[in-house]
Amino acid sequence: MNKKLEGEDFGVLLPFISDTNVTDIDYNGRCLWVTDLKKGRIKTDIEVTKEFIDKFTHRIANLVNKPFNRVNSVLEAQTENLRISIVHESVAVTGRSICIRKSMPVVRNTIDSMIDSNFCQPEILSLLINCVHARMNIAFCGEPGVGKTECSKFFTQFIPANQRVITIEDNLEMHFHEINPENDCVELQIGDELSYTDAIKLCLRQNPKWIMLSEARSTEVKYLLEQWSTGINGFTTLHLDDLRNLPDRIMNMIERSKDAERLENNIYEFIHVGVLIRQREGEKGIERYMDQVCFYDRNDYGNSIYLVLNEAKMLSQELPRNIQTRLNRAGIEYPFWCPETASNFPVELDMDIIREKEKREREEEETWRKKRKKREFLRS
Repeated sequence: MNKKLEGEDFGVLLPFISDTNVTDIDYNGRCLWVTDLKKGRIKTDIEVTKEFIDKFTHRIANLVNKPFNRVNSVLEAQTENLRISIVHESVAVTGRSICIRKSMPVVRNTIDSMIDSNFCQPEILSLLINCVHARMNIAFCGEPGVGKTECSKFFTQFIPANQRVITIEDNLEMHFHEINPENDCVELQIGDELSYTDAIKLCLRQNPKWIMLSEARSTEVKYLLEQWSTGINGFTTLHLDDLRNLPDRIMNMIERSKDAERLENNIYEFIHVGVLIRQREGEKGIERYMDQVCFYDRNDYGNSIYLVLNEAKMLSQELPRNIQTRLNRAGIEYPFWCPETASNFPVELDMDIIREKEKREREEEETWRKKRKKREFLRS
């Protein structure tokens, strides 16, 4: 938008625009609903007049210089912090529909708040921070509105400042540069002149270490996997209800059967971590939490999924060999602990026990390598 909306332009909506706990403001033609981080989704008693709706819509249409009528029935606009979508009453027969999504250039989550609110256990949070340190590719999944982007914004803070990050978004919600002002970052916005696929291909000529795709929706995910296969890493978000369905979900998005087996193998090889976020009604209002964390692994025996967290409960601290190798290369001694979360553990970890565990894992790794070498010899 080439001009800014003023406070008076929002009229009766302004209190909700100003409230940092409100993430969504929705008018359905009759009444106003808002989504509050503490109260959940609630119906308000605010009276929204036809005069205000007409004036607000006219203001948005003028700002983006686009018509809004029966022929041009959808009007969309974006500010630095707001995404506005309006549907004409000729299409929305219940009345003109207005949806405003707020995306603030702040990180709502902190290490302490995530642990204190039972968003996740300190071991899981440590593991995921270590996965960023080890430059793994992470898919943040869940239903719309559960906080996938907010979660990914939190973990961007652990990317070293000298590793160039390129973000690809149609609506600028990650605010990477504002959250990490010292980092090397290029922000690309999708539009009529730049598609998701073109943007992903363009990235390779911009020397990235990380590519952040705001949301994987369609066939562009194939090109994202190709870029990640070159050693570039990144995050993306997906609408998904169970991490075990992620490979099938992506295969359906790609819609190609000719090289389906190779593409499926790429999913297991180049998407390392899945994180599933849910929300529920709690005693203090809406609670968001990590429900599942899993690793995807491609090895000699095929493709595997390793759940370490399910239904918000730790299942295991056993990690796939390839994942453990990546962590070891990054100098990470204990995957479920990191300096950033050290103060959140109830007792100081016994590093002797950790080193003994590492020694056993190295011995198991060496045994596996010898068996593999023997099999290869017998095959030849």
